[in-house]
Amino acid sequence: MRMRRRLPMLALLPALLAALPAALLAAGPALAQVRIKDIADVEGMRENQLVGYGLVVGLNGTGDKLRSSVFTRQSLIGVLERLGVNTRDQERQLDTRNVAAVMVTANLPAFARTGSRIDISVSALGDATNLTGGMLLVTPLLAADGEVYAVAQGPVVTGAISARGAAGSVTRGVPTAGRIANGATVEREVPFRFASGERLRLSLRNPDLTTARRIAAVINGSAGSSVATATDPRTVSIALAGRDAIGFLAQIEQLRVTPDQVARVVIEEASGTIVMGANVRLSTVAIAQGNLTIRITETPQVVQPNALAGGQTAVVPRTGIEVDEQNERRLGILRGGVTLEDLVRGLNGLGVGPRDMITILQTIKAAGALQAELEVR
Repeated sequence: MRMRRRLPMLALLPALLAALPAALLAAGPALAQVRIKDIADVEGMRENQLVGYGLVVGLNGTGDKLRSSVFTRQSLIGVLERLGVNTRDQERQLDTRNVAAVMVTANLPAFARTGSRIDISVSALGDATNLTGGMLLVTPLLAADGEVYAVAQGPVVTGAISARGAAGSVTRGVPTAGRIANGATVEREVPFRFASGERLRLSLRNPDLTTARRIAAVINGSAGSSVATATDPRTVSIALAGRDAIGFLAQIEQLRVTPDQVARVVIEEASGTIVMGANVRLSTVAIAQGNLTIRITETPQVVQPNALAGGQTAVVPRTGIEVDEQNERRLGILRGGVTLEDLVRGLNGLGVGPRDMITILQTIKAAGALQAELEVR
């Protein structure tokens, strides 16, 4: 018998280590690529917003006050009259807290067919305090054209917890807003012929001219001809040329491209959130940050005199004042062309918090050293 000699793993280790950097470099661009379907939509395939006004009944005393919520009382009277109950003569005697007026909203998906179900959201309109356990009555949902496209009804689920006692209350979540899964039935379809035109247009979710040209180039390379053209930073026009529109689009949306992005810094000033893109660069700039902090502490003390001294108990104020000039802060220099990582590391090295970092970024932009778009929300 002939025996095969096996090379030990230690002998293969140098070769594996030598090939590892090349493999990582080859895999790098692939990891940055995304599918076209994840960054672009087909023009015409869109949702439509629906809205309606309805009543939620069956609440445990947490509904609207009929004396102050006039629209709830009028809606309740109208519903009862349609069901054969006349309450016009006793309108002022209506006093229930088990009914709440609500706004019902939903998104009608593209190609939703008659009889399909969609989710809806329910939000209190009056002074109701809790919609948990309520039942939404039949509510027509209208689109912008005034036509009814769906009808909603079902039990409201808020996912919130609310408990109240004589001297306190606890609330978790928002009990005045809820959802009904599959709570509406589609009654009217939005007409749209997907495969009737000679061209399709892709709409980029983040408009960018470079990304649009890359998408057109990838589609042309896959089709073997010039069927795609980037008409503007948001739109890529594709000629069907007698092809099966569904099959061709299914092939296109699986193609991968590397999207480009604008150097942008987004600041949410209310919450102190800062998000910076990977292409953010800085010119050479010196940064110094420091604040004067004065801390005043009041610690009053109770002075109790000796029982034989005949004095009275008194409260003596004690005030402590501390001044922090933050002299340990130093002037920091960021060299030109630094990356996002260098910028964050430099600011963190200065001990800068999110709030102060927002001020620093705005000042750097004002000095012309921030080579990026600064967006403050």
